Amino acid sequence: MKELDVLVIGAGAAGCFSAIKASENHKHAKIAILERSSKPLAKVKISGGGRCNVTNVISEPEALSKHYPRGERFLKKAFYQFSSSDMKNWLENRNVPLKLYPDGCYFPLSNDSQTIIDCFLGELKKNGVQLLLNQRVESIKKLDSGLFEVQTPEELFRSKAVIVTTGGQPKLSGFELLKAFDLKIVSPVPSLFTFNMPNEPIKELMGIVQENAVVKIIGEKWTSNGPLLITHWGMSGPAVLKSSAFGARILETKGYKSQIAVNWTGEENQESVREVIREFVKSNKLVVNTPLYSLKSRLWTYLVEKAGIPNQFKCSELTSKHQNKLVEVLVNDLYSMEGKTTFKEEFVTAGGVDLNEINVQTMEAKKVPGLFFAGETLDIDGVTGGFNFQAAWTTAAIAGKNVLKTIQE
Repeated sequence: MKELDVLVIGAGAAGCFSAIKASENHKHAKIAILERSSKPLAKVKISGGGRCNVTNVISEPEALSKHYPRGERFLKKAFYQFSSSDMKNWLENRNVPLKLYPDGCYFPLSNDSQTIIDCFLGELKKNGVQLLLNQRVESIKKLDSGLFEVQTPEELFRSKAVIVTTGGQPKLSGFELLKAFDLKIVSPVPSLFTFNMPNEPIKELMGIVQENAVVKIIGEKWTSNGPLLITHWGMSGPAVLKSSAFGARILETKGYKSQIAVNWTGEENQESVREVIREFVKSNKLVVNTPLYSLKSRLWTYLVEKAGIPNQFKCSELTSKHQNKLVEVLVNDLYSMEGKTTFKEEFVTAGGVDLNEINVQTMEAKKVPGLFFAGETLDIDGVTGGFNFQAAWTTAAIAGKNVLKTIQE
């Protein structure tokens, strides 16, 4: 049997970082991480196409928290303790320079996720944290003594405190380890997915990106904006991924079948587009040769045809009916979603340990002293842009800082 001060379950982003922060804050503590696979930080490795979007330039807690469909109010408080600027500084102080891209995303200057992995593994080794691989946890229980007992097939561990960082789970059964603690678990559903549109001819335009589009799920009040990518199966890109995140539970109840409206102009409304069309019709150029709103030529041609405007028509020949239809397809273009596809390998779920169970100041379970949580095990998920990693860094930093405080006091 191994006796420890802190035992972290899961060697993903949150697990490794919480162990590092625990070792920084509790210098003489015996700390170990149990990882069921042979590869720590596997999701960090594949994230961002192997480049790892570590965080986002947005750092002010309220503004940063707006990018989380689940966990906004909880994280707003947490970000005052450890925000994206803190993570940036932490990495750069360890000789991992970051590069800021125009969309607000920070990547390692090396453009290689291995840089982040090497940094974390180096810190674990330097701080004396044991990383134990191929250790599948079979049970966690709290003894009358206050210690936690964690069983794997090969070993029994006892620890003063435990940090659970097992990541997002596709099914409720993935939280079976926590059953003994009677914590409320929010049933998981997929988040961050692309829209399948098998019967929509727009798929023939695959590869085209409209840099500023707005996506809306019909029947819902909110919208999401950003680049929209047309794919061979339907639609993707940040605008669609944001919509899938904020609509994760709604779309799940609909069986991933819904009407989707696209505003190809961005934030323009029908009246402002109508004003543009009134000027547009003064031209004698062919309509198909005169794209509006920076639309790619092929996409513009597709929308013109969808509006029922013949290819040989000049702008000046557009009837009121044509103008109305063109306004409609530019501002409120309807498509049928009939399924979803996981975004790359970056599996993200909505669901997990209910945030009402957790003390936001410490990441400790309110009902179970000494039991802490961080990362996607919690009912927290963000949109693309480094936000999911930042939630992991923040919750892990707070858990690591506080993991032995109540015991020491």
